[in-house]
Amino acid sequence: MMLFGPLFLSLLPGSILLLTAWWFRKRGFSLFTRLVPGFLLMLSAVILFYIGFIHIRGFEGGAYALLSFFLVMFAVPAWIIGGKGK
Repeated sequence: MMLFGPLFLSLLPGSILLLTAWWFRKRGFSLFTRLVPGFLLMLSAVILFYIGFIHIRGFEGGAYALLSFFLVMFAVPAWIIGGKGK
């Protein structure tokens, strides 16, 4: 459960922002706008890792670290999708 909880928790925001990046690319928005979903995912992953490592610690902090890892795994494809041209 320690592994699947953060994975399933990251599926909803990750998939929503992946679809948003894809939709921004399909509509032909500027490069900055297309990269915003990836930046948001990466920013949230860094913040969650910081909270889990500095403030919470222990097993629950490890769950926060896993959640941030899975969010990074969604941020990379969002950057790739947003970085491609039309």
